[in-house]
Amino acid sequence: MAAVTDAYEKVKATILSAHKSTTTREKVNFYNSWANNYNQDVAVLDYRAPCLAADSISSHYSGEREEAVVLDVACGTGLVAQQMKKHGFRHFVGIDGSEAMLALARETGFYQDLKQCMLGEGPLPVQLGLFDVVVIVGSLSEGQVPVSVVRELCKSTKPGGYVCMTTRSNLDNLEFKAALELELKQMEDSGLWTSVEVSEVEEWEKAVSEREDGYISGAVYLYKKL
Repeated sequence: MAAVTDAYEKVKATILSAHKSTTTREKVNFYNSWANNYNQDVAVLDYRAPCLAADSISSHYSGEREEAVVLDVACGTGLVAQQMKKHGFRHFVGIDGSEAMLALARETGFYQDLKQCMLGEGPLPVQLGLFDVVVIVGSLSEGQVPVSVVRELCKSTKPGGYVCMTTRSNLDNLEFKAALELELKQMEDSGLWTSVEVSEVEEWEKAVSEREDGYISGAVYLYKKL
């Protein structure tokens, strides 16, 4: 039990150190340094977002999954593609800001193409209207990928395609979450897409903030492009 507690405290310290990163380069350097331990560390946190997002997409996607092309934004080491493969998806393009994370994603063999891109600093480096599914998991949160990126996600999706997004509902992220939900609604009101499902999940992952104990909650948003 002590070993489990020690591992959790170590992961907490690692993630809290990332919050001290203020510039884009500092954030990228953090993820580059974390890449080799990332999968085992998020497992310590019981991080469920990749599985929850893949389940949401799978429950609504009615097309040919083996033919669908998926854009995995902020793909990291490939945890989302790993979960989506379990549901029959086979074709993935990944984008991430961290070269080290992309190197590990490449080793999985899940992706047909991988691109390095600083999210929020310009258009996504992909063809517009190409993808059957666009997914971003774990990175839409305070101090990471800005809310403005969701319009790029929509542009990358083909009409009738799906966009799946997640965010956390912990205390430090409530302001960001409110801004995100306002943008999602404004885009729906503008006729860009329609909400398919919003899932609030109580046990999202173990808390790392000093302000919270136990598990924090989170949300999965699934939209269909019109």
